[in-house]
Amino acid sequence: MRMQMTVGCGLMAGALFLSGGAAQAHDSFAELAEKLTPAVVNISTTQIVAPQPNQRGQRPPMPQSPFEEFFEEFFLPRDNAPRKVSSLGSGFVIDPAGVIVTNNHVIESADEIIVTFSDGAKYEASLIGRDPKTDLALLRIKPPRPVPSLAFGDALQSRVGDWVIAIGNPFGLGGSLSVGVISAINRNINAGPYDSFIQTDAAINRGNSGGPLFNSKGEVIGVNSAIISPSGGSVGIGFAVPADSTLMTVIAQLREFGETRRGWLGVRVQEVTDNLAETLRLGGQRGALVAEVTVDGPAEKAGLRQGDVIVRFDKSEIRRMRDLPRLVAETPINKLVEVEVIRQGEARDFWVKIGRLEEGETAPRAKAASPDGGSGTEVFGMQLRSLDEELRSRWRIPDTANGVIVVGIQQDKSAFTDGLRVGDVIQEVDQTPVATPSAFLAQVRAARDKEKNSVLLLVTSAGGVRFVALELN
Repeated sequence: MRMQMTVGCGLMAGALFLSGGAAQAHDSFAELAEKLTPAVVNISTTQIVAPQPNQRGQRPPMPQSPFEEFFEEFFLPRDNAPRKVSSLGSGFVIDPAGVIVTNNHVIESADEIIVTFSDGAKYEASLIGRDPKTDLALLRIKPPRPVPSLAFGDALQSRVGDWVIAIGNPFGLGGSLSVGVISAINRNINAGPYDSFIQTDAAINRGNSGGPLFNSKGEVIGVNSAIISPSGGSVGIGFAVPADSTLMTVIAQLREFGETRRGWLGVRVQEVTDNLAETLRLGGQRGALVAEVTVDGPAEKAGLRQGDVIVRFDKSEIRRMRDLPRLVAETPINKLVEVEVIRQGEARDFWVKIGRLEEGETAPRAKAASPDGGSGTEVFGMQLRSLDEELRSRWRIPDTANGVIVVGIQQDKSAFTDGLRVGDVIQEVDQTPVATPSAFLAQVRAARDKEKNSVLLLVTSAGGVRFVALELN
């Protein structure tokens, strides 16, 4: 599993659970296990890996060494053959004709995929399609007769404290069942752009990846994908991709097209912090702040700009930045949607024709402006200079970034506390371009004359473009 996050549950009996507000006795999960296990499969993959440098299969650079013949025999096996690497995971059938859901990381780069059912039946599987962004993949087998399958439930109806069941192939032990509760929902673990995981204390271990997470009705409400663990074993913090509209859309598109076809707005957004909310006059934390607009993308064509805060998309309120990418991705391509933004404290509406993400990912992001000269100065603990070719080359500043560069900073001053660092390029102050330190200071003085507590900076750094609220006091 990735990021020391691996993927199963501790069996519990004689417990109580809440259903519809009433406590009910649940002595055993045996009936559910008998019903569900036949549709959960073991997935084993084989990958052919070429010999790596300085491992068996390639001679180290030691020409004319008297021991060369001995090293040659060790590093160069006589057949000099590539190695076979195997891995194990889980999956589950969603169509009796042989369609199987699993994780993308279970089958990624596999040359051969074998699916094994709990009754021992084995089939070679082919890949229908995969989606790294949600870590989902779809496989197909060709059984001689219909095979047991599972139905999806509505993950949005799940609540913290609900019982869940995980069935899978932990550590290669096929058909293992574990039970736990939902610990949290809509969890962001920074695994991808559409993070909204179900967190569970069900024992999810290595090999459970791609297996189903069930509710107490036996409906699939998630696909087990990762755990947080210092040892690689379960410590009661597991994560499943929820069976929500995003997952169902991905599966439908993979089945129909063999690939995803997501909506694309053509912006890069960032979270609105308390300081940014105050500077942007939002009346509180909300929305998604547009840090970058793609050239000739849907947003630019509709009139959206850097510094706009998107607060509503196609009638859905944007409470947090993470809400927007999921809503856009699920929007049909070429659909005309209404987008409400806050621009310089005022609400404005735009109509945007949604593009396709897969086509937009290769588009250029920002337009270049013309730089200006100027002398250096110090302000807020920062030493600022106008960008020139020498500074641009030294700090590897892209041609699209123009403004004043931070060449020195004091760690006990407000600029450092607010997140600015050496090498950052300040392009705008309160949405006004600045090309010289004097222009920067002029905008700061103007903000102070208006009795503002902070100014909004558009900053370019190695990590991309972002907004920073710089305290003036």
